[in-house]
Amino acid sequence: MRRISAMLLGIILGGQPAIAADDPRPELLRLLDGHWTMTGDVMGKPVLYDLKAGPVLANTFTELHMKDVAPRPEYEARVFIGQDGEGQGIIAHWLDSFGARYSIPHGRGRIVGDSISFIVPYKKTPFRDTFSYDRVKKTWRLVIESRQEDGSWKHFARYLIQPAVKSLP
Repeated sequence: MRRISAMLLGIILGGQPAIAADDPRPELLRLLDGHWTMTGDVMGKPVLYDLKAGPVLANTFTELHMKDVAPRPEYEARVFIGQDGEGQGIIAHWLDSFGARYSIPHGRGRIVGDSISFIVPYKKTPFRDTFSYDRVKKTWRLVIESRQEDGSWKHFARYLIQPAVKSLP
């Protein structure tokens, strides 16, 4: 009940839920909780997503639910990020509208400072996802890169994640 009250109070006061003291998730994962708007690009194509994030599975994961706001959405994803129990290590499961085949394997990474970064070692080409939090602006950036044959990382997608002003369609 306290968790629900804290979340409601946070939404009423500022759009983002308050962080409950009894939530075992790392602070940075808790700061993802709320309703957000994602603007950016995927391979150079402009995109706009609605993002809702919060604790699931007895507060062991943060679930991000992203959905394209177009009348006929082209993309939807659910991402589950949780601590692996060993320091600041995290495990991420990315499931999206491309199907189950692309949800394997899971990503592994770390929380360092105000960044959550993980690599999903897809067979064809690994992807690196980095969420960076700006404590002053209270916004996030998500950068997704694919590893090239020469070992360098190439832009795949980039988003600015800001508190949602109102519900998107």
